[in-house]
Amino acid sequence: MGNTGTRERLYELAERVGDKLGYEVVEAKLGKEGPNKVLRVIIDHPDGIGIDDCQLFSTDFGEVLDEEDPISTSYLLEISSPGIERPLTKPEHFKRFSGQDAEIRLFSPFQGRKKFRGTLEGWSDQEEGRVLINCAGEQLAIPWASVSKAHLRDDF
Repeated sequence: MGNTGTRERLYELAERVGDKLGYEVVEAKLGKEGPNKVLRVIIDHPDGIGIDDCQLFSTDFGEVLDEEDPISTSYLLEISSPGIERPLTKPEHFKRFSGQDAEIRLFSPFQGRKKFRGTLEGWSDQEEGRVLINCAGEQLAIPWASVSKAHLRDDF
């Protein structure tokens, strides 16, 4: 299974557990830290996320991972809440957090830049999706396909 296929499969499995337990899966990402592979899953809930929530999700997700065996090597499983700099990974996030400060990084330049900081203004379904953001008074509609990473900011 290729890297993209593995990433999609892990997210799908995490969402299955999240749906069962009533949590939103914000992100599921397998990465390397030193000699270790780490599977990080960020979950959220309208009432917030505590240690008990992370433990419950970890137990259920661990069982699914043992059954499905999508990762061929050893890894560490880490479950956490979104935190202050919450990742924005779905169109719904840009709608839900409209009015809040965010940073968006791109795969390739848009209007000569690859990094934007500003106030989220939502989402547009035009042209396969665009992130709406106001950067220093300039309203931009950044193509979703160009976004490599986006998250809320609290340090403007």
